[in-house]
Amino acid sequence: MSEPQAPCLLDAQQMEAYLLRVSREIAAAFGHDENLVLIGIRSRGLPLAERLGRMLEASLGREIPIGILDITLYRDDLTEMAGSPIVRPTEIPFRLKDKTVVMVDDVLFSGRTIRAGLDALLDHGRPKRVWLAILVDRGGRELPIQADFVGLKLEVPMTQRVSVKVQEIDKVDGVFLESRS
Repeated sequence: MSEPQAPCLLDAQQMEAYLLRVSREIAAAFGHDENLVLIGIRSRGLPLAERLGRMLEASLGREIPIGILDITLYRDDLTEMAGSPIVRPTEIPFRLKDKTVVMVDDVLFSGRTIRAGLDALLDHGRPKRVWLAILVDRGGRELPIQADFVGLKLEVPMTQRVSVKVQEIDKVDGVFLESRS
């Protein structure tokens, strides 16, 4: 007997539409700012940042630099993780000084990933400002962190989790609701 399929909250086309809306909001807020950069949090925040970057480049007519942030060693639950954590490189190919950084991730839940992201980012420099773009805000905050740009906002019971799948990693695009194990 096969496992039941997780309910799909967003299919590939809907996910693209939400990302386009987020890119338009970022363009409206910072389109005039020549120091705008995107930083994708590994792992699924990175392909979302790359997609937003392409959308912004198309609408603004200029290149939007993109950096990659690995937060593994900044997590406050590192000692609770099973096995050895896999640390991948942070790649920020530009100076952060005077930059308007839009940090990008897939799901905002407790706020702990974003707190770790801010700590990691500030170890690489001090930007002018940092804003947050999220594909899905599922509620359930444990820290006072809110997204500035949100694709889809939901209230999800603690017994469930929101799973974002991206073509670049998972070979499929979509947002799914799954039972927490």
